[in-house]
This record gives sequence, structure tokens and C-alpha cells, in this order.
Amino acid sequence: MKRWIGVLFALLALGGAGWFGLTRWKASPAAAIQYKTAPLERGDLRASVTATGTLSAVVTVQVGSQVSGRLSEVLVDFGSPVKKGQILARIDPELLRAAASRDRASLSVAQGSLARARANLAGAELRRDRAKNLVEQGVGNRSDLEDAKVSLDAARADVQVARGQVEQANAALKQSEINLNNAVISSPVDGVVISRTVDVGQTVAASLQAPTLFTIAGDLRKMQVDTSVAEADVGKIKAGMAALFTVDAFPGETFKGSVRQIRDAAQTVQNVVTYNAVIDVDNPELHLKPGMTANVRFVYAEREGVLRVANAALRFRPPAEALPSGSAPGRQRPPGEPRGEGRGEKGRGERPRVVWVLRDGKPQRVRVKLGVSDGSFTEIVEGELNEGDAIITDADAPAERPAPALPGAAPGGAQNRGMRRVL
Repeated sequence: MKRWIGVLFALLALGGAGWFGLTRWKASPAAAIQYKTAPLERGDLRASVTATGTLSAVVTVQVGSQVSGRLSEVLVDFGSPVKKGQILARIDPELLRAAASRDRASLSVAQGSLARARANLAGAELRRDRAKNLVEQGVGNRSDLEDAKVSLDAARADVQVARGQVEQANAALKQSEINLNNAVISSPVDGVVISRTVDVGQTVAASLQAPTLFTIAGDLRKMQVDTSVAEADVGKIKAGMAALFTVDAFPGETFKGSVRQIRDAAQTVQNVVTYNAVIDVDNPELHLKPGMTANVRFVYAEREGVLRVANAALRFRPPAEALPSGSAPGRQRPPGEPRGEGRGEKGRGERPRVVWVLRDGKPQRVRVKLGVSDGSFTEIVEGELNEGDAIITDADAPAERPAPALPGAAPGGAQNRGMRRVL
């Protein structure tokens, strides 16, 4: 009897030790989870859209030549400031002068031909009148009168032809004089020469199209940025909106501008559709130069002094072992639903989300409505949250441990069967 009582006590002790170890093993992972939190605070938010663009002058003019010839003078160089009407270069005018002299001589010949045709017309009129008088007196031949009328009509036609030749020669002379004047190339605007493609002695050929000799930028104190905005973001941009940008030449400086227009012509490159948004920029210190690459940020919404939460908290889901049995970790994002960051008011304000708050050492689920986002923080529009609440952003779960060995278990995990020997 004593032996059976001892065996019974041994079995009770073994079962109690196993139950205690198993319970402790199951409860320990949740207790060992380390949560990373960030306090809910107030601050300012700027929701923006980013794009890349190129700086250029508001007015850029390519100056060419309408006549062909050899350049005898080039009077400006790169970076030269110029005024409207200032001479930039000259083409050797000798051939153009010769052409003008030839056309002037052709005009004189045409005018002489016109004078002779007019004299012939006067003689034809006299012969016609004489033949008419003789016929009226009954002593003339009617056929002579008819011949005189035909000669008169021919003389009138010759005068008309001579007048056309004079006008033609006069037009050719004017064209030659214009070409001679175009041998002097001048600036059409005030600005700065940013490109020069010719040198003295070079021959300019303008037979097919006007060659570009100089590129002149207007006032560089007023510039513009031509940006390529993705079609998904173009709806957020409006004329008059503020824009900030940086350039690689001055990495520590931020420049400001405003959107002048969003052009309707789409540009498609590798199936990516973009639109050109033009930004006006003041450049009083002339730091910005044409052709620089600008990294632009369009600010389309601003909030001051609002409750904001780190975007990492919106992505956080607590481990399953940290939650009570049967509870879900929160609303999961259905397939195809856009993520929360960077969606602005219309994409956020009507869609509730979930954040987790650490209260009394345990994660608590709180439903919130979100406002604008700057990519790092998001505005809290509604929710049972207070400034200073510890918002969970991440958690370090312990590594999974093997089940504890029961008293009397074999080293390999197999339970010891020695109780048979006790019996």
C-alpha cells in the first residue's frame, strides 16, 4: 500500500511539473516581445509631387542667316550681352553688291524698253488717225485703216509687256538690296549669347534652310523650368501653385517658383505618359544657368500644427502571439487597394485605417481617418488618440524556442518510459 501511495505522489509531481513548464513556455513569447514606439505629436505637413525638369530662359532666339556667303566679321562671343539691333556678324558683301548692280542695270534696260514701246504706241495712234481721216474724206483705203488699228493694238500690248519687265526688274533689285542688308546680322532681342557656331572666314550656306549662327537667351534674371509630370500626379498640380527645386550645382540651396501653366500635349516615352508643367523662376543672382537639371517638388497641400503619425505605424501589424486568442491583427489591405502613403486628402479622408497604441504594456487597436501625407508622416483627422500616445511602429519578436522537456524525458525529446520499472 505504501508503495502504491509513493507511485501516486510521483505521478502527481511529474504532471504538475510538466503543466507548469508548458504554461510558462506558451506565455513567455508574448511577454518577451519588445515594441518600438513613437510619440504622437503635432507638426507641419507638406504634401507634394516630385518631378524632374530642365532650366531655360523664358525667351530663347536662334539667330540665323538668310543669305549665303563668307563671314568677314564676328563681333560677339559666348556670354556677350547684346542689345536689340546690335550687329553680331557680317557676311562679305561683294557678291551681293555685284548682284544688286546687275539688277539695277536690268531695271534700266527695262525702263528703256518701256519708253520705246510708248513711242511706238504714239506712232501707231497717229497712223490710225490719218487712215481714218482719209477714209472719211473718201480718198483712203479701208484696208489701210484696219491695218493701222491692228498696229495700234500691238503697240499697246508692247507697252504692257514693257511695264511688266520694269516691275520685274524693280522687284529683283529690291531683293538684291534686301540681301545686301541681310549681310549684316543683328540681334532681334536684348539678351546674352549662349551659343556661337561660326567663326570668321566660314562659309554660310542658306540655300535650303537658314543656318543657326547664334543662340541668344533673353533676360536670365527671369527663367523657367520645363518639367515632366506623371499622368497620375498631374491632377494635383494647378496654375499658380508653389514649387520648390534644387540643382546639382548648388546642393544646399532650395529655389522657389510658381507654376505658370500645365500644357495639354502629352509625351509618351516607353509607354509612360507625362505632361509638361512650366514653372516661372526668379534668378536675381544669376546662379541658375540654361540647361541645368532641376529636381522639382510641387506642394499641393499644407497643414500646420496637426496630429501626425509616422507612416511606419500605418504598416505595422502585431504578431499573432501578442493578441488575445481569436482576435485578428486588424484590417488587411485587399489586393489592388493602393497603399496609404502619399495619397492626399481625397485618397485618405474617407477611408478608415488602423494604428496600434501601446497602453499598459499591451497593443491596442485604434481606428483612425487620415489626411495628407508628406511621405514620412500622415495627418490624423479622426480617431481616439491624444497627443503623446505611444504609437507602435515595429516589434522585435523572440525566436521560437523548443518545448521544455518534461521531468524524466529522454535527451532526444522522447519521453522516458521508466515508470514501468517503478511499477
